[in-house]
Amino acid sequence: MNAIALDAMGGDHAPGPEIAGALAAVRETEVKVVLCGDQGRLRAELAAAGGAEGERIEIRHAAEAVTMEDHPGKVFRQKRQSSMRVAFDLVTSGEASAVVSAGNSGAMLSHALFLLKRLPDVE
Repeated sequence: MNAIALDAMGGDHAPGPEIAGALAAVRETEVKVVLCGDQGRLRAELAAAGGAEGERIEIRHAAEAVTMEDHPGKVFRQKRQSSMRVAFDLVTSGEASAVVSAGNSGAMLSHALFLLKRLPDVE
């Protein structure tokens, strides 16, 4: 089953909209979603939204979150326990096929370049 790693702490109003999106995705598709972020907050928000951990929704704890004010290069080096980094680590380990975040796009780019690398022939 394909899994998507979701940085559930990245958006402006996280984790509510991210959890709503994850629940819609598992209802409408065959995808598995791995929510990355503060485990306690994610479990509480998931329960409040009528969802629960199960076969197609999993939670991975991350002790930190990337903010919109974080410098993209610094966050990669300094926040190694961020929800964004945990999500990327799932892809690099093969546990997920994709990463999604509504957070800092510069940080997403730096993580992608350093962890996933470029495709061949892409400059």
